[in-house]
Amino acid sequence: MADLKIITMRDVAAGKVAFLWKPYIPLGKITIVQGDPGDGKTTLMLAVAAAITKGDALPGDGAVAPASVIFQTAEDGLADTIKPRLEQLGADCGRVHVIDEDDESLSLADERIEQAIIKREAKLVIIDPLQAYLGSANLHSAGGIRPRMK
Repeated sequence: MADLKIITMRDVAAGKVAFLWKPYIPLGKITIVQGDPGDGKTTLMLAVAAAITKGDALPGDGAVAPASVIFQTAEDGLADTIKPRLEQLGADCGRVHVIDEDDESLSLADERIEQAIIKREAKLVIIDPLQAYLGSANLHSAGGIRPRMK
């Protein structure tokens, strides 16, 4: 068993949060977009991804340098749903990347996510839907929901 380590807040240096889209999406933090089915969560995130890949300004924010995005989906087909929607939004599809799960399903604890972020210098990672990637007993690895290439 590991030794207990306790941090006292007086020893923590206060800092500022950097944002990808102020005040909605902080860099290096988790942001959850929640809503009922059909509310447009995926559409919103694809629009954000398209803007990031082109370096376009997001509403109420300034333009930034174009950057890469990792987009993992367990519900929508890449070829028949995600790519057409990205193209319709004018995304630079050369900056949108998907970790291949053909040989091994992905979970949030998978180190391939960190490797992909570093390799592609991604500024945004979208996991859609989050619950499909919550550990080894998820629908993904149980042979349930999988992204469709066709």
